[in-house]
Amino acid sequence: MIQSIKKSIGVLFLVAAFTSCNQGPTLQTYYVDNELKPGFASFDVPTSFINVEDVDMTEEQREAYASVDKLNVLTYIEENTDDAEYKVELDKVKEILKNPKYEELARGGNPTDGKFVVKFLGDVESIDELIIFGSAKSKGFMIARILGDDMNAGKLMSLQSVLQNAKFEDTNLNGLTDFFK
Repeated sequence: MIQSIKKSIGVLFLVAAFTSCNQGPTLQTYYVDNELKPGFASFDVPTSFINVEDVDMTEEQREAYASVDKLNVLTYIEENTDDAEYKVELDKVKEILKNPKYEELARGGNPTDGKFVVKFLGDVESIDELIIFGSAKSKGFMIARILGDDMNAGKLMSLQSVLQNAKFEDTNLNGLTDFFK
């Protein structure tokens, strides 16, 4: 009897291992697979890297800022967005984001200037990962993964004014802010 229970548990672990490994591509795997390839640029930024010392924040904004651990950014800069390779990479990201585990929070933009979508993993009140995906004609695309603990969607949105007043001039984020100009 004990042997059959052990065998059943072993089979259960094997099934769980095979099914969990076969969930398709994720943004994290796409990021890791492409961060060193030509055309791509990536950087990880801890929140301490963004200078907000001189920015007045509400309590809600302080809580939101404290809930964020770091920012992972992957860009594919391509002035010729009609290029076949660019379209392949863009379609890969779009396909990954179609997975229902990535819940949509917002979208906007237009076909001329560019489009963006904001998605997240987790619960609106307790987000594990916030994803901002933007593509712009004649610039390329960008994926920003905001990672943290118990991030709240409403509170994170309140950080927009804080980021407008933060100092990026002395950091590598200057190029990122140029992407959206």
